[in-house]
Amino acid sequence: MARFTTFRFCLNPTAEQESVLRRHAGAARFGYNQCLRLVKDALDGKRGGPVGKVPWSGFDLINAFNGWKRSGDAGRVMVAAGDGAVAVQVTGLAWRGEVCQQVFEEAAVDLGRGLSAYTASRTGHRRGRRVGFPRFKSKKRAPLSFRIRSRTSAAGRAGIRVGERAPRTVSLPGIGALAVRQDTRRLRRMLAKGRAKIVSATVSHRAGRWAVSLTCEAADLHEARRHPPNTSAAGWVGVDRGLSTFVAAARADGTPVLRVDDWPRPARAAVARQRRLSRKVTGKQRGSHNRAKAAARLGRHHARVAAIRRRFLHHVSNQLVNTHDRLAIETLTITGMLSNRRLASAVADAAWGELARQLAYKQQWRAGQLALVDRWYPSTKTCSACRTVVPAMPLYQRTFTCQVCGHHADPGPQRRSQPRCLGRAAPRPDPGPPRRGPGHQRRPRGRHWPAHTRGRNRPR
Repeated sequence: MARFTTFRFCLNPTAEQESVLRRHAGAARFGYNQCLRLVKDALDGKRGGPVGKVPWSGFDLINAFNGWKRSGDAGRVMVAAGDGAVAVQVTGLAWRGEVCQQVFEEAAVDLGRGLSAYTASRTGHRRGRRVGFPRFKSKKRAPLSFRIRSRTSAAGRAGIRVGERAPRTVSLPGIGALAVRQDTRRLRRMLAKGRAKIVSATVSHRAGRWAVSLTCEAADLHEARRHPPNTSAAGWVGVDRGLSTFVAAARADGTPVLRVDDWPRPARAAVARQRRLSRKVTGKQRGSHNRAKAAARLGRHHARVAAIRRRFLHHVSNQLVNTHDRLAIETLTITGMLSNRRLASAVADAAWGELARQLAYKQQWRAGQLALVDRWYPSTKTCSACRTVVPAMPLYQRTFTCQVCGHHADPGPQRRSQPRCLGRAAPRPDPGPPRRGPGHQRRPRGRHWPAHTRGRNRPR
């Protein structure tokens, strides 16, 4: 077992099973909130005076919750004897036997990961945006989700089983057999041959549908599906991501191997329906059933847009990974691009980061190589024939012509055919003189709307 993969199936539960799933999801939210309450109480007690250890890791949180759920703080009743004497009987968490106990443990593990991320962010050991302290999960806004681990009994029976009662069923401990809509033949064959082992199952509710994600520890792909070892310096394919052309891949000599011009743009294609559904949500009274129904329709719309984008990205990444063992992509500052209000929607719709993530793990599965090219490397200004770097190339110049060898090419493939820069630290270019000088004229911000436009067309 050398890799982790996930099989996701859409559930088709009955009315009784859906109530059980909601009970487990509520138990996971309750366990998370109670563990966070224990942490905050311990921190408050630590400020007031010397106390015991503050539960911070997942293991400590599990022990703290197990001790709490059996104590009188979780539940107690007054018992009256026949002689009139009244005694207090500790019951603990009375309904804890109605759900699988692993739900509480996994909720504590999730909180432990959040606390670890918060600590690493404060100490500077975690890159990216600063992570805040974990907050309580709301009963109304928190998504329904819980996770169960797969434990093997002494008799060798797994806790999570696929296709036990019927081919399209998934059996979970404490819940039973759940019907799924997709075919489970591929996973059943891998489990039967010993090429996969189920680690955990995550059940979630999104856009009105229940789904289960089975995390499996699987063996490596077959040798026929893996790329053969390649020690030569040639064979690199540069992949360029864009908006007008979603993906353009070319070899070192400039030969194009893949070009995707007509990509779906799911968010832009469905923006009219999204606005109409959003207006219906805002037009309903807060807290009413009609508003909840309108919000559910809007959520299903967003889920459909995300599904279209995800399927397209998998299709493009599979095309690249299945045919090329060496890929090179440029590191893009996607977060900075999203700050541009004119390009933010198009950049977010393209999902360049998700494409890079898929290329990374799929190349690793197939024994391929993926190299990250520094975004400051002057690949657009470098001639692929003689390696000459021109001093400048403005954006309006749509063709590249080398002044030394006369090589003529399009700047897009010209940039994508520079795999020789891999493994080389490219210095950042000189920003040049400041843009705001004595003769600089500031560009007016905002849009100039003609006087005859109606008020409903003007920006609010």
